[in-house]
Amino acid sequence: MANLIFAIQDLETLCLNRAVASPPVVTLVNRRMKRWRRTADIQCRGTTHLISNQAQAQAVEGATTAAVGFRSRLRAFRPDKTTVLELTERVLVTLIFAHFAHAMLTAYHDQPSVGIVLLVISEVLVIGLVLTRGLSKTMSDNPLDWLLAFAGSSAPLLAVPAIENPVIPANICLILMITGMCIQISAKVVLWRSFGLVAANRGVKVDGPYRFVRHPMYAGYVLTHIGFLLGFPSVQNSILYLAALAIQVARLNREERILRQDPVYQEFASRVRYRLLPGLF
Repeated sequence: MANLIFAIQDLETLCLNRAVASPPVVTLVNRRMKRWRRTADIQCRGTTHLISNQAQAQAVEGATTAAVGFRSRLRAFRPDKTTVLELTERVLVTLIFAHFAHAMLTAYHDQPSVGIVLLVISEVLVIGLVLTRGLSKTMSDNPLDWLLAFAGSSAPLLAVPAIENPVIPANICLILMITGMCIQISAKVVLWRSFGLVAANRGVKVDGPYRFVRHPMYAGYVLTHIGFLLGFPSVQNSILYLAALAIQVARLNREERILRQDPVYQEFASRVRYRLLPGLF
């Protein structure tokens, strides 16, 4: 269309050069040229409008195709039971431990304590390990296992720092807490991406603290809770920790029900006799 306009301009120049001596002819040529120019402008605008409409139609068609494809993929997505269980566990763990960390940090703002900081660090590690681990094909879907897992994990998180009035010297309370945390953290590091809350066989680990008891992480929790309770004694914390201990015992028994199906764990259990406390249990 631009070529047409240029051609009209060239023709106009040529005609004017040849008709320069005849004003009537010049006037007639000017009128004709104006008419042709208007016709060319109208055609240019029509072509531009047509191209614009085609581009819009292509854009709408592309968006419609993408939306249809997304809906098709969404309808075709059918997560298996393992994926649903894993996602459910991770969401619940994040919510529970986020609430705990917020409560403890608020308490620390009112009454700074090294014990509170160590407790928060230990529990934050749980969130990181759960969110980054792989899927487990043996995760239990038994409601009792889920209840024990989250009840045992949630009960200690409801502990509230009372007024610091240690039953025994505060340094001993701190040593107990630090020792317990070192045990449980070392167990989590050995488990690493095999760590989880709900009973499952994510791989049998036999190194580190697992050479002494079969469930060192629970043993570390018990020792940490004892140190915390002796440093911040209260009726509420006493009830919570006793309930947590009872739940953890039932929980590890349920876990072993799954783990003992693995010959590797059977051999491990024959070498490491005690589950929680060496020489006692």
